[in-house]
Amino acid sequence: MPSLFEPTPPNILPELHQRLLAFYGKPAPRDVWDPLTQLIYSLLSARTKTEVSLQIIRDLRNRFDGWQGDWTRLRDASIAEIEEVIRPVTHYEKKSHQLKETLQQISDRIGVLRLEPLGRYRTEKIRAWIEQLPGVGVKTSAAVVNFTTLRRRALCIDGHHQRIAQRLGLSSPKADARQVEVDLMALVPEDWTPEMLDEDHSLFKLTKITRSSSCMARRCARRMSCAAASAHCSIYARRPRKGPRRSVAHIR
Repeated sequence: MPSLFEPTPPNILPELHQRLLAFYGKPAPRDVWDPLTQLIYSLLSARTKTEVSLQIIRDLRNRFDGWQGDWTRLRDASIAEIEEVIRPVTHYEKKSHQLKETLQQISDRIGVLRLEPLGRYRTEKIRAWIEQLPGVGVKTSAAVVNFTTLRRRALCIDGHHQRIAQRLGLSSPKADARQVEVDLMALVPEDWTPEMLDEDHSLFKLTKITRSSSCMARRCARRMSCAAASAHCSIYARRPRKGPRRSVAHIR
């Protein structure tokens, strides 16, 4: 598939970011969790609706005293006890085993059931360490280092973010999530903070792909000198649907 941008302008990502900010306004503040809580959430949220995942985190915190980031009781719980709480998530049987094994491995390898001790290391080393855990890939490792109190520079590339980036020609259509992140990070200005990368991820998630053959260029918050602006554009910004974003208001 040919790129919509030939060649890709060096300032394309900041310009897209600003256009989306102008269209949507600033996203609601994220409730910044400790890295272990984020890891648990990311493991459970795969292929599960956001509102369900948020409720499961609340239920786990209530059941296993996890509100202060101490997940010892969850680690020590039986598989049956864990499954009882996380049953609403997709593939809960598999995830219950992954979750328990992950928490045990963290305890064994770090000596404490926390991920904050990893903060002494560079970002790439932290992510490589996390990706050795059961069921953890590049998306989860990016979320753990970027969305949490670790606040490192990384872009969390979920399936929707990946498709948008590829459709815009910012990454190869054959690239996996890891390569898409590499390609996008190459376009990120050096002065962008971890918080701005988090914000960029949230804005990308508000962009929709349509199969309509009609030109959507007039509605596109990302419109610029791209092929789509004069052809059958299939990318446009959408107003946020009613539903939760993980903000302070939603988690408690």
